[in-house]
Amino acid sequence: MTEIPNLRDYDSGLRAEAATPDEAVPVSEPKKTQIIAIYGKGGIGKSFTLANLSHMMAEQGKRVLLIGCDPKSDTTSLLFGGKACPTIIATSTEKKLAGEEVRIGDVCFKRGGVFAMELGGPEVGRGCGGRGIIHGFELLEKLGFHDWDFDYVLLDFLGDVVCGGFGLPIARDMAQKVIVVASNDLQSLYVANNVCSAVEYFRKLGGNVGVAGLVINKDDGTGEAAAFAKAVDIPVLASIPADEDLRRKSANYRIVGTAAGPWGGLFADLARNTADAPPRHPVPLGPDALLGLFSAEATGADFKLEPATDADMRGKYGAAKPSLEVVYDDA
Repeated sequence: MTEIPNLRDYDSGLRAEAATPDEAVPVSEPKKTQIIAIYGKGGIGKSFTLANLSHMMAEQGKRVLLIGCDPKSDTTSLLFGGKACPTIIATSTEKKLAGEEVRIGDVCFKRGGVFAMELGGPEVGRGCGGRGIIHGFELLEKLGFHDWDFDYVLLDFLGDVVCGGFGLPIARDMAQKVIVVASNDLQSLYVANNVCSAVEYFRKLGGNVGVAGLVINKDDGTGEAAAFAKAVDIPVLASIPADEDLRRKSANYRIVGTAAGPWGGLFADLARNTADAPPRHPVPLGPDALLGLFSAEATGADFKLEPATDADMRGKYGAAKPSLEVVYDDA
């Protein structure tokens, strides 16, 4: 026969257990790193903006890691005075052929307190740039990416390309927020709007990445980029003017994001705004609303679409041809 436990003893045991002090649960220090992905149309000035932003953040006492994720591998060129930085993908291939492991010093370099590296990409026709980015981040994880101690990690992504790897920070919540670089032209704002659409799409699927704001580069004062920011409900973090001094210094690989120069205040404000701006839910525009930011003369927005006909398509071959269909007389 199964022995029934004494309920009084059982109750006393529970009370004694409840009165025992809990062991302290070890609490690890939360990660303080802000991972920020910067997107924009190719040639819009992401690399210029990021090199100077990262340099200014380092001057302000922050630990900054800058990672170029553009296959052109030009994110770090301004930071390193025009010198090409060995890319992670190319270095990995060389080391693998030699039977060696990639080390931090092979791919990561520093200047003025900024640590920087380039993922790189395949040569034309020899592979997928997006897949190259995924492979590059897999290598970063092997190098200990998640254990590194930085205040900010800035990722430079090409916004024109929409295949998987380039959407990695948004699709996989790799970043906490996105910043878009654009100018007062339709194509760069089209890319900015696409990025806002991607952020909203993945938020609906449970993602947490938001848009912190817009940096207007080469601002000529016409106002279309500022109007776009207002329409999609994101702040303007900085307006970098279309200035000959900036153009000339950038072309000569000179850093202007420093308190020692005349543009230091602008980049100091951008650094603070970048750090403080919360991720927001943008409201992407439809094609007509985006065109509506510009005058009809500039975009042809008042053009009326005229449908083509089958005869138009056939051109000189449009003459009627005898039919081979057999037609039977009524019996």
